[in-house]
Amino acid sequence: MESGVEAPSLQDDDFRLFGLPMGFALDRAALDERWKALQRQAHPDRFAAQGTAAQRVAMQWSVRINEAYQRLKDPLKRAAYWCELNGAPIKAESNTAMPTAFLMQQMEWREALEEAAGAEAIEALLEQTQAFRRDSLDQLGRTIDQQRDALAAAQQVRALMFVERFADDLHGRLDRL
Repeated sequence: MESGVEAPSLQDDDFRLFGLPMGFALDRAALDERWKALQRQAHPDRFAAQGTAAQRVAMQWSVRINEAYQRLKDPLKRAAYWCELNGAPIKAESNTAMPTAFLMQQMEWREALEEAAGAEAIEALLEQTQAFRRDSLDQLGRTIDQQRDALAAAQQVRALMFVERFADDLHGRLDRL
């Protein structure tokens, strides 16, 4: 990697690697630009004259940069990562506890899906879930960036994971019609 103020390390967290503040809100254009710059610096072809060991290290950097970019560009993955860094891993497989109101909402959506007679009803349900997702992401952003509450954020991430799976189910149902 090129010399700079402080050389990044493969062990740096994603936010530090990309020179971004650790939080939920981020400037997507700045993230994309930083990703391109890091990829240019780490591209294995730049190290061809230095031999296979240097190219192997460059490839490790390239993989690390891409993994971090994929995590940071997705709001839900970014939030889950932030929670993990702040001592509240998501543990979606083992921690499925949800607030009662959210569980009731899930049941209503599932019932509405079972009763949906056609594409129009499913699309209306999809619009509802997308609106819920937008509102939930806004709340998640406040929980992370303002309240800095990793435990509450982790619960919100788990809820959003349910919402995304349900939206995937809706898309699948629409595709089959």
